[in-house]
Amino acid sequence: MPGSDSPSASSDSSVISIWNRPLRFARYISEKQIQLLQKDLDVFTVGDLFRHFPFRYEDKTVIEEIGALHLGSGFVQVKGRFAELSIKGEKKSRRLVGRFLDASGEIEVVWFQKPDAIQKFIKLNTPYLLYGKVNPFNGKPTFTHPETEVYSSEEKRSRFEPVYSTTETLKRYGLDSKGFAKIISWNLNAFFTELSEPFPPDKIVPRGMLPLPEAIREVHQPQSHEKLEMALKRLKFEELFPLQFLLLRRKKLNHQSSKGLYFPKLRRFTDFYGNRLPFSLTNAQKRVLREIRTDTISGHQMNRLVQGDVGSGKTIVAFLSMLMAIDNGYQACLMAPTEILAIQHYQTLKPLAEAAGVSIRLLTGSSKTSERKKIAEDLLSGQLNILIGTHALIEEKVQFQHLGISVIDEQHRFGVAQRARLHSKNENELPPHILVMTATPIPRTLAMAVYGDLDVSLIDELPPGRYDIKTVHRTESARLHVFGFIRQQIREGRQTYIVYPLIEESETLDLNHLMAGYESISRAFPEYHLSMVHGKMKPADKDFEMDRFVRGETQIMVATTVIEVGVNVPNASVMLIENAERFGLTQMHQLRGRVGRGAFQSYCILMTGTRLSREGKERIETLVATTNGFEIAEKDLKMRGPGDLMGTRQSGIADLKLTNLTTDGDFLEQVKIWAEAYAENDPDLLAPENQMLRAHLSEKLKEKIQWSKIS
Repeated sequence: MPGSDSPSASSDSSVISIWNRPLRFARYISEKQIQLLQKDLDVFTVGDLFRHFPFRYEDKTVIEEIGALHLGSGFVQVKGRFAELSIKGEKKSRRLVGRFLDASGEIEVVWFQKPDAIQKFIKLNTPYLLYGKVNPFNGKPTFTHPETEVYSSEEKRSRFEPVYSTTETLKRYGLDSKGFAKIISWNLNAFFTELSEPFPPDKIVPRGMLPLPEAIREVHQPQSHEKLEMALKRLKFEELFPLQFLLLRRKKLNHQSSKGLYFPKLRRFTDFYGNRLPFSLTNAQKRVLREIRTDTISGHQMNRLVQGDVGSGKTIVAFLSMLMAIDNGYQACLMAPTEILAIQHYQTLKPLAEAAGVSIRLLTGSSKTSERKKIAEDLLSGQLNILIGTHALIEEKVQFQHLGISVIDEQHRFGVAQRARLHSKNENELPPHILVMTATPIPRTLAMAVYGDLDVSLIDELPPGRYDIKTVHRTESARLHVFGFIRQQIREGRQTYIVYPLIEESETLDLNHLMAGYESISRAFPEYHLSMVHGKMKPADKDFEMDRFVRGETQIMVATTVIEVGVNVPNASVMLIENAERFGLTQMHQLRGRVGRGAFQSYCILMTGTRLSREGKERIETLVATTNGFEIAEKDLKMRGPGDLMGTRQSGIADLKLTNLTTDGDFLEQVKIWAEAYAENDPDLLAPENQMLRAHLSEKLKEKIQWSKIS
């Protein structure tokens, strides 16, 4: 065991859990290595080091016969002898070539780097083990730079070798994959007794898991396939249980401590629903309304997420929920992320409010001072029933007489602090019920992992009579035909979106960027008016351009993905997505949802180059095949992972190093049931048998859990 010990654990380290002990207390790591581990891999503690898991294993338990090898064999291990070694080629093509054979056949072995040194190291007719990938060279299977070691019949061969991710800089300082294996092994030996299992063994082992200390050791030093599977299961549990427990505990404590407004009366709601609703609700909408109704008479504050595809009818569900509040003497508000979306919600809800006999107003950053003053007066007096707006709703001057329900649209656009300020709008009263809505379909497992503290409702069917958006894939060779189709649609009175992935030209990506695209579209359609919107524009300029398109003053909107969520133009019938292979599935589905909002057939055209990667082709084919947002979200999760679908830092998903939410959904369900039992029966983990678990979670999640109050 080489190397000198770095500072041994002094007295101040003994009270710090191994998970949180600073990396300087680890053994056999130099100061320079510590600096690089922190900088390159975010490894700051001994626990972080133990959680730097291998990303794959080299199976050294099997020895293949050379005669059975072929180009598809991949990484294999063989045992044999070198019958011949010779230097071939000159200068840059100089290489060492060996003939390696066993009883079944022979294979050529080639070294391009340091051929002279390697030739001195290897002895002919001595038994060796070679491990490497079978590659083609000169048209035949060849080992190139394999791992080479002398074979000893007395050495135990049954082992898996872990392979760790690292960086070029770390490799230069001794932390290549093998260096990591040594450092972690030495520290496991030094600190193994400090690792403990916080759950009783009789709850862990019967579920097919190793106790935590053994699982940590096994994942770094696997002895068998079976034990490795048991270790991985325990470590996935270690990732999922704290996240699920905290979410479910928060939900439990919110239900216990947060009394909710009680809405027993439904006079206006019943009249509007039975006599004035301009269309029939779908079964999905009715189901979600029943869930909201149950919340509003439960005596607890509602915290419900309603997710539904574009056009599924979330807005009418929100309005009917507002009527429940108004029927009981309370007010309602709806907060939208952009001014134009707030205006569209107001325009949609105004005729419904008038039909129901309730007052409704709009408050945005553009509202005049006199208008703001009148709204503030009517809110405090109770004359104003519904207020629609943007962030302006959370200003201190905006105070309600009795706010009963807050509806938040596209909730992921708002920060936690912004949403929380709506809770404080009822001075000296109970907080309002909270209904958050999103048109971004979230896969079931991701919703469980991220929104475990919310009750989740799905509107998973579209209203009858809506046209499916026809989605087609076209390549550059069909551009003139595509432009001809757009021209035909505009002549029929329709409008078109054309979306580009970039604002300015990229030196590394061959993309049609927005500025050049705008000029190109201007030349192609000189007879029509264009709007242009992108993220670098001032909000006022962006709203002005969007408003021109909404009012029909422009026929073509050239934009980036800023129009992904928001603008509602029923007259728009064509969505052309340039360089569609560069977009994620869910993002393209959101863009597609900007059309198909009127009473006529709409189209989405995915324009790409002729050469597509396998993943790019798969994304395009999926979008052409289905308009079901939840199917698309599941597919996107499989292809891209959760980190790309939503902000991971705020959700805890970033901590999932081993868990795959695509394939581990069933296991997540099991963990949730287990965590639910703890959150329900002992949310503060005060029972004697749960003391170790409480201490473990307190140390591991030091900055995430506060036992004394709702977290």
